[in-house]
Amino acid sequence: MTDDAIVKRMKVIVKDHGGQLALANAIGVDQGFISKIVNQKQEMSYYLIRKLCFQLKYSPEWLILGTGDKKISKPESAKLITEIQMLRTEVDILHARMRAYELELKEIRDNGFNSQQKAG
Repeated sequence: MTDDAIVKRMKVIVKDHGGQLALANAIGVDQGFISKIVNQKQEMSYYLIRKLCFQLKYSPEWLILGTGDKKISKPESAKLITEIQMLRTEVDILHARMRAYELELKEIRDNGFNSQQKAG
């Protein structure tokens, strides 16, 4: 899910903070975690996005979409981050429902296949 554009913006943030170790220390994560994101060995996580936005005041819009101002300083920024959290929760719920439907469909197919074998 992490695309090259998000990784480029992540590299800008790393540079802004004087390197991976300094950024990791600023947001309380392991430097290896930052390295994996920058080197595309791990997906950009919601956890990291939240830390960058809450703690360092980077704009979620800029970080995720590449539009708008890089930093947020407006009072509505907390509201925006809360809305992103709510959307993320909705996406997680939709993914869980989709997995449940896929399992249900598989079960229906398997039962239908077994019924056909018994009849034939």
